Amino acid sequence: MEFEKELSVQETGIEGLKVVELSVHGDARGWFKENWQRAKMVALGVPDMRVVQNNVSFNAERGVTRGIHAEPWDKFISVATGSVFGAWVDLRAGSATYGRVYTTTLDPSRAIYVPRGVGNSFQALEGGTAYTYLVDAHWSAELKRTYTFVNLADPELGIDWPIPLSEATLSEADLHHPMLADVTPMAPRRTLVTGCRGQLGRAVRALAEERGISSTFDFCDIDEFDFSDPAQYDRYDWDLYGTVVNCGAWTAVDAAETPDGRAACWRANATGPALLARTCAEHGITLVHVSSDYVFDGTREVHDEAEPLSPLSVYGQSKAAGDLAVAGCPRHYVLRSSWVIGDGRNFVRTMAALSDRVADPGDALDRVSVVDDQVGRLTFTRDMAAAILHLLDSHAPYGTYDCTGSGRVASWAEVAREVFDLRNGNGDAVAPVSTAEYYAGAEGPVAPRPVHSALDLSRLEATGFSMPDWEQSLREYVRGLA
Repeated sequence: MEFEKELSVQETGIEGLKVVELSVHGDARGWFKENWQRAKMVALGVPDMRVVQNNVSFNAERGVTRGIHAEPWDKFISVATGSVFGAWVDLRAGSATYGRVYTTTLDPSRAIYVPRGVGNSFQALEGGTAYTYLVDAHWSAELKRTYTFVNLADPELGIDWPIPLSEATLSEADLHHPMLADVTPMAPRRTLVTGCRGQLGRAVRALAEERGISSTFDFCDIDEFDFSDPAQYDRYDWDLYGTVVNCGAWTAVDAAETPDGRAACWRANATGPALLARTCAEHGITLVHVSSDYVFDGTREVHDEAEPLSPLSVYGQSKAAGDLAVAGCPRHYVLRSSWVIGDGRNFVRTMAALSDRVADPGDALDRVSVVDDQVGRLTFTRDMAAAILHLLDSHAPYGTYDCTGSGRVASWAEVAREVFDLRNGNGDAVAPVSTAEYYAGAEGPVAPRPVHSALDLSRLEATGFSMPDWEQSLREYVRGLA
């Protein structure tokens, strides 16, 4: 054991597997160390564990050998007394380092961080050896069924055990684990997508299927899981999930101004996200949540992520409350959108249908009034789904990201004119009007809208992802309409 060395973290050649050199202070009385120091270790590159269980393995005799077990949680392993030879094997499905082996000796001055799905094995080099491990998920019988094993003696692994396995003490189960060629790799933690029948939920499903990853996704809508109801959360074993993508929301902006609509809107947009955030925080899950330009009052011409929330409407207030609740989850992404267009009822589809009516000689409609004093950019759900998967795959810093189409800022009337021209070449049928004029004859309540809805995309672009120009996406979208 080496005393008084600097705390440091070393890479191993297996993605996520990190050796931690600990600073141990000793004298004639014995020694002391900070075995787990969250702030210092996270700063050096060790993932920020949410520790929920501490286990101790005691090995009475030299030569006791355990493994190779890949478990469905992250763990931080250190030796309390004695020493062990350890061997780790990447058993994660789809990993670039699948099957790679790393070996080293651990003593009280050296620890290791083992990510989920990397198999670990330990051989006690001294009698009375004890090692401890912190884990970020509670043990359960269901989780144990997801373990992945590989044989300690597999020649393909080529592990040079200090004490030959023929002289070591092994359990009967460990003697009969499969060879690497016969191993079923550990699947990644699952992803739950809520609101799967909405415009964004459909786009996330379609992109997951296109990329061949949908087998690790579960999709639900309010009839299967009402995430605003605390009693429904026991339907899921949350330790199986690594990500929740919340695509569910109340989006009937004007209806939210009614007594019944107000309650329903707050339940979906604030209560539900708050319950999801609490659950994800408790289980170390990454929560992706979709926000709106309506959390701002629209006085600034361009909104960035740091702008204080200033909603005008019930809908905007409920979305702002949801954003604040989700921000309390340590692992969260809030994607702020505007003017969302996808597979379902939306502004572009409505304008395309009106353009068809204007183009129909048998239809009396010849002019369509569209608001011209609200400006922003369209957000296409396919592009937003791609941004979500990019943030997750790239492990971008957690937080809020503006996410709309790029390109020029336009009014609703200008967008409508483009749709009419693309559809039937009749953009001159669009008559621009003010918001006050448009809603002058409204019978029900009308929610106030932000005048300026353009969002600053620079933070998302800094992660290496650029949203397509909304006008290009619009051309493709209109061409795809029946």
